[in-house]
Amino acid sequence: MAPVGEKVSEQARPEDDGQNLWLSILSEVSTRSSSKLPSGKTMLVLGEDGSGKTSLIAKLQGADDAKKGRGLEYLYLNVHDEDRDDHARCNVWVLDGDPYHRGLLKFALTAKNAADTLALLVADLSRPWQAMEALHRWSGVLREHLNNLGLSPEQLHGMEHKLVRDFQSYLEPSEAGTRSGVLGKASGTASAVSGVVDVAADDDGDMLPLGETTLSYNLGLPIVVVCTKSDAVALLEKEHDYREEHFDFIQSQIRQFCLRYGAALIYTSLKEGKNVELLYKYLVHQLYGFPFQTPAHVVDRDAVFIPAGWDNEKKIGILHENFSSVRSEDRFEDIIVKPSIRKYVQEKEVLAEDEQMFLMKQQALMSKQPPVTMGRSTDMSPRTPGGSPRAVARPSHPNVASVSPIPVGNKKLDPANMKAGGATSEGVLANFFNSLLNKKPGTPVPATTSGGFPGSIPKQGSKSSLTDFQAELDRMARRADGTCVSPEVLAAPTVDSEPS
Repeated sequence: MAPVGEKVSEQARPEDDGQNLWLSILSEVSTRSSSKLPSGKTMLVLGEDGSGKTSLIAKLQGADDAKKGRGLEYLYLNVHDEDRDDHARCNVWVLDGDPYHRGLLKFALTAKNAADTLALLVADLSRPWQAMEALHRWSGVLREHLNNLGLSPEQLHGMEHKLVRDFQSYLEPSEAGTRSGVLGKASGTASAVSGVVDVAADDDGDMLPLGETTLSYNLGLPIVVVCTKSDAVALLEKEHDYREEHFDFIQSQIRQFCLRYGAALIYTSLKEGKNVELLYKYLVHQLYGFPFQTPAHVVDRDAVFIPAGWDNEKKIGILHENFSSVRSEDRFEDIIVKPSIRKYVQEKEVLAEDEQMFLMKQQALMSKQPPVTMGRSTDMSPRTPGGSPRAVARPSHPNVASVSPIPVGNKKLDPANMKAGGATSEGVLANFFNSLLNKKPGTPVPATTSGGFPGSIPKQGSKSSLTDFQAELDRMARRADGTCVSPEVLAAPTVDSEPS
């Protein structure tokens, strides 16, 4: 019987091996299913317009073109675990920079996914005077929305307690790059940056108490503060006279804000590609528990990285030691002042007009203008052959000059004539013409014009000239109005003085 029994046992062994094989396959499948990446993880991005929220998420996705939406944008990040050969999709909600759209947060952050959500607060370092105001505004919007979710006290307490445990259990990676995430009797590891020993727990395994201001605003959500456009540091120094202590003051204020919310801090620059990959690794570490071995970094002012749980008041106080013109208790808006707008006047380039075109335009303008007569007056007085002008007669008084009339009856004397000899103008003229009449033939006559003025010399023995002078004297004597006539009218001959 023994051999038979042995034969049966030998025949049963292959069946046992097959059954064990199936058991091992089933156990492996169950192990893989339990180790899959969790689904439903959500990231909420808040910040001002122009701070680079959409561009930052596009860079994390690996996309070159960032398409900005309106209101509430939905994006996602593909998360790949090489060790497990598994994929997951992280939901990303980007809220518009206008607080008017905060009512849309009800679609992104609900009571159901609040425990699986991480908040990203974005500030713009190219406009540092708005950084703290933006952080306070959007943290207030997030706190108000969480208060209106109607979370149960148990759920809210669990979220807050988890955030405190994660903050207290942070351990700085060692020099070998390994990270110990186990609580217990670990006394701490040396900090790779400042040499300060970070103690996560005491010897008995109890958590150390938090600082006075640490997690004073516990929202129950892990928060990461991202300061974009860190490459603007050089531009701020050049154009706005920022000094080293200004950047230290900005960093200290932001770090104190992060300490109150238990948040991490990272400076990024999409233009120079600084800390973008580091931000992605830290996000998947916070959401999916991926190993993370990068220590804190505060040396480079444009590439700061401070994970949640590393910072405290003493480390922030190191920045205050370099202050000379500012104090740590000063208000942020009193030190980091918005610069005045400088108006750059760009001179417009003036091109000279073509010479021929300019001359043609001038010619066209001149052709449209009326012709201009030369001289002072268009009413030219007739001139005598000698060049002396004749008096212009008025319509009402053809023979009356423009001088004031002197009545003969009153015998008013002209002062000008009195200086000449006390005789009137009529007497002067009469004496002049009488002297001409009394001249004998052959006596030279003074040089006169044809009208009786200097300029021409009449011929000797001219009878017509004497007759003309006598006619003028008779005409002057026959005047009945008694007014004085100008010498030009009396002296002008009626006929040519030249002999016929």
